[in-house]
Amino acid sequence: MTRPWAAIAAVVVGLLAGPAAAAEVRQYDVVVYGGTSAGIAAAVHAARSGKSVVLISPQRRLGGMTTNGLGATDSFDNSMIGGVSREFYRRIKTWYDNPAAWTHGRRETFDAYRPDDDAMFRFEPHVAEEVFDDMLRGANVPVVFEQRLVRKADGLQREGVRLVALRVAPSGDEYRGRMFIDATYEGDLLAAAGVSYVVGRESNAQYDETLNGIQPARNVKNHRFLVAVDPFRTPGDPGSGLLAGVSPEPVGEEGAGDHRVQAYCFRMCMTRTAANRRPFAKPPGYDEARYELLLRNFEAGDERLPFHPLPMPNGKTDTNNLGAVSTDHIGANYDYPEASDERRAIILADHLAYQQGLMWTLANHPRVPEKVRQQAAEWGLAADEFADNDGWPTEMYVREARRMVSDYVMTEHDCRRRRVADDPVGVGTYNMDSHNCQRYVDANGHAANEGDVQETTRGPYVISYRSIVPRRGEATNLLVPVCMSASHIAYGSIRMEPVFMILGHSAASAACEAIDGDLAVQDVPYARLRERLIAEGQALELPKR
Repeated sequence: MTRPWAAIAAVVVGLLAGPAAAAEVRQYDVVVYGGTSAGIAAAVHAARSGKSVVLISPQRRLGGMTTNGLGATDSFDNSMIGGVSREFYRRIKTWYDNPAAWTHGRRETFDAYRPDDDAMFRFEPHVAEEVFDDMLRGANVPVVFEQRLVRKADGLQREGVRLVALRVAPSGDEYRGRMFIDATYEGDLLAAAGVSYVVGRESNAQYDETLNGIQPARNVKNHRFLVAVDPFRTPGDPGSGLLAGVSPEPVGEEGAGDHRVQAYCFRMCMTRTAANRRPFAKPPGYDEARYELLLRNFEAGDERLPFHPLPMPNGKTDTNNLGAVSTDHIGANYDYPEASDERRAIILADHLAYQQGLMWTLANHPRVPEKVRQQAAEWGLAADEFADNDGWPTEMYVREARRMVSDYVMTEHDCRRRRVADDPVGVGTYNMDSHNCQRYVDANGHAANEGDVQETTRGPYVISYRSIVPRRGEATNLLVPVCMSASHIAYGSIRMEPVFMILGHSAASAACEAIDGDLAVQDVPYARLRERLIAEGQALELPKR
């Protein structure tokens, strides 16, 4: 049975209780905090390099979004995926080479399976999880599940600008390390270490960009309102208040910075295969008023099916946001990056309840056009995925939270190759991609979305080593491959799972160099690091345009 969101929050908050047994102190060369794809790549590579390493995961499922529904690899040039990251995709291909892997489909008819390729870039969640687990087992990496950094004064020990140990809850255990890697989507370790960071969008003026800040005029048609939709509870009456999901705040000045982050959602693994389909259930506490804007959008004439089911093997999908009102819970995540663990649990549960109600509405509500209802009702959650969570992913898609501010901030200029760093540790290839950040009332009195930007980089670009290490003088033994140093719009391109794995690998290599040379991470000789990364199969050279 699907739990109501308040109950889910209570369960998650319960995991944050105090230690149940005597705390222990453990010592490692490298402490990796965050069970994301980047954290796994870092831990596996550090262990293979002969270092003692521990991977601490706040979650109960390893792999971050790669194992939580995001099976459509976001890359425009797969040749730029190297090292441990490419190994992952090669193992995915090996998995699907086995005919027994195709239980609800045929590999001969699945376009993303190409027999002669060395790697495969679309996959089911449980397959990604199995591959990651096998990589960790093979490298003998100890994994600590469902333990969170204590984000209080006594949660992190420091000696000057050097991190010494972190403490986790609920166990109370202490993990001491020579090097630390923050591989979380939230950047909790970097924040606790006193490293400079930002939340929200910079102004265009700050880094001389054009795509940053508030962007009311730049929305593309895929994710904006195409028809006039009244946002007031009583149509035509501003005094009646606003519908759920519409902000009373003015949109703001174009190009100005603000506190807002792009919207979050759950990447559903769905199917139309009857033998493997869970119909979308009406969630307890369902409130029709949450979806009034959606219903009015249909009634105004926008009859698009408001989600995008990307095909995965065995008749499954990676389902993403699409349209004016969709799976992105716009405006509901602003306090998430800095929130307490308890508050984050509530935000996650609210996002889940919103999306569960959305999917039931699309498949069942009489105000949804019949053709849309019929299309939506064909789909359901894949019964053989996330069986421990009623078919829903256990992790929300935190598209951005904190972003470190280091001595090199990746910007739009790097993504467009107007500036090329001389110390690359990875390559990005995807669009500069921001989902909507706010929903407001426009000058015509209609509902409008703002923040959606999708701009090409016109080819691969390099990512600076300095963007994954803190500023000099802030933390000498910390690397940050996920919440790395980038402007909002540049991060929109970098924030892709294969790139996170690439940067996790490079962070581990740099940590090993720093340990072996007894160096601060800022002082690792780049020439030596580069030689090492190339030998390890990382792609650092850009193709000619």
